[in-house]
Amino acid sequence: MASEIDLYNQYPLHMDPATKAITLPQSSAYTTTQQNTRSAQITKLRESANAAFRKNNYAEAVRLYTFAIDMGVTRPGWEPVTLAREELAGLYGNRAQAQMALQAWPEGLVDAKLSVDSKPLGNVKAWWRVGKCLAEMTRYEEAKGFLNKGIEIEGQGADSAKELITLLVDVNAALKRVQGA
Repeated sequence: MASEIDLYNQYPLHMDPATKAITLPQSSAYTTTQQNTRSAQITKLRESANAAFRKNNYAEAVRLYTFAIDMGVTRPGWEPVTLAREELAGLYGNRAQAQMALQAWPEGLVDAKLSVDSKPLGNVKAWWRVGKCLAEMTRYEEAKGFLNKGIEIEGQGADSAKELITLLVDVNAALKRVQGA
């Protein structure tokens, strides 16, 4: 989770040119309660999407994750960026998994890449999903590059990186088959 030093709240402040007084306009006042309400709504959508996924209703899961993502990306700019990035990384990753269950490899790839972009470190599942989608589309060289980068970022000795290494072995074997043909 983010430390206090990582959190930054940007508010739409107004400075009176004559008096140099700084105020927060009432019309744009945004409270922590509103931020918490948005987070609760996003969490509820995620939970509903997770339930749909567990019931193998992948299309519904994609739809619900999309609603949650839409809420997350429209957060006001003055909310903590780390909150949005962490939240979106998980949502994109989950939607990628649902897309993969539908064998919608390009869509899953886009979502997995967005998850990695939102949170590159500590996001092994997203790195794996990028590699898996690329491999399923027979884009083995790209898959190999992403998996190597994921292993480099996550650390080769990490337990979680074992999944990346296993998929990399499979990708390398498929690449040899294709090059040898």
